[in-house]
Amino acid sequence: MKILGLESSCDETAAAVVEDGRKVLSNAIYSQIAKHRPYGGVVPEIASRNHVVKLPGIIEEALKSAGETYDSIDAIAVTYGPGLASSLLIGYSAAKTLALRLNKPLIGVNHHEGHLHSVFMKEGAPEEGDVFPLLGLLVSGGDSSLILMKGPGQYEILGRTIDDAAGEALDKAAAILNLGYPGGPVIQKTAEGGNSDAIRFPRGLDNVDRGKWIYKYDRDLCFSFSGLKTSLLTHVKNLDHEPEGDELRDIAASYQEAVADALASRVERALERFEVKSFSCAGGVSLNKVLREKLTALSEKTGIPLLLCPPSLCTDNAAMIAGAAYEKIRLGKTGEKLQDVNPNLRLTDW
Repeated sequence: MKILGLESSCDETAAAVVEDGRKVLSNAIYSQIAKHRPYGGVVPEIASRNHVVKLPGIIEEALKSAGETYDSIDAIAVTYGPGLASSLLIGYSAAKTLALRLNKPLIGVNHHEGHLHSVFMKEGAPEEGDVFPLLGLLVSGGDSSLILMKGPGQYEILGRTIDDAAGEALDKAAAILNLGYPGGPVIQKTAEGGNSDAIRFPRGLDNVDRGKWIYKYDRDLCFSFSGLKTSLLTHVKNLDHEPEGDELRDIAASYQEAVADALASRVERALERFEVKSFSCAGGVSLNKVLREKLTALSEKTGIPLLLCPPSLCTDNAAMIAGAAYEKIRLGKTGEKLQDVNPNLRLTDW
């Protein structure tokens, strides 16, 4: 089965053709980073306008690269949440129109489902029957969550961020240090050669809770990055100069270490509490070298296999959307009738 996937939840305009949920025949992406860099973050109006302009060409590029035509496609998949409403609407409208015009099934996919599925879309990835139950760490620009998966489409959220996501924390750090946008790649590059032990930045929620815990998830498995960001801001303000050279590298390395350590430590706690056959990490922040090293070391320590998606599928893309849609079709979970986009869509069982 060949599925054409569309993704426009934020600032990437993407289309892809995927065969049988795993084989990526094409993966076309137009990144708007250059458009948003002057503003230090994504501007929704600019994002949606660029989706309108670029999506038709991206779809044609995906079909041509895959050697397919509209007639040879079996279904259309699209992200319908979560994300920016004005951006989601562009991809959804295009997908719905194509599905109606071509008389093909339309499958709506949760953006986070796509990221979780992406770890199965690289050459040599294990069969799904060999990896469940699976503990998934989802770390994207807008979400950081620990998810227990007993099978495809079966999600139990164990913990999540109570404020900023890891990606947001890196973006804000880059802004504080005047390094540019997006934050993840530039923080990692600046940290190269730096001393990650130079500054002990806080790991959120590590101290004993002195107040009432109001969230429904286990505190020990949740994340908090707002205090880390404030700590960096305070550190920089207390300097009598703008950091540069070795000092800047040490600050970036120490901050990056704090983010990666906070994420990896929660994964380790979860692995101690739940019996799983494997664990995974997906989302844009999963590209971070330090985080990957920590999770790889944890896999070696515990003997539990770690699943990581290829770099090309870590950031927002349409191949992961098409892949997740195939799983829905395979399991007969396509009864949901899409009426509109859902910017605040939650991750729930199919």
